[in-house]
Amino acid sequence: MAQASARHILVSTEAKCNELKAAIEGGADFAQVARENSSCPSARDGGNLGTFGPGQMVKEFDTVVFSAPVGVVQGPVKTQFGYHLVEVTDRQD
Repeated sequence: MAQASARHILVSTEAKCNELKAAIEGGADFAQVARENSSCPSARDGGNLGTFGPGQMVKEFDTVVFSAPVGVVQGPVKTQFGYHLVEVTDRQD
């Protein structure tokens, strides 16, 4: 079965999400940005969500994690929780 590892940043607005994505694409450290901005408890671990399989995350998140290229920041991804930046760090299909 497919497995993926990912990290993410969760914020309440699409504008903030886009602002943080631009900062990361400009060279800011993803983990540091997550620690300083994410409202998810994973923020203290740099946004790291560990390893999980399909169906373990909300649908919109799942779709991105199991289709996006590894190592490329995706987003904003809107879910019921807010707006996410998602980076797949590893995936076995």
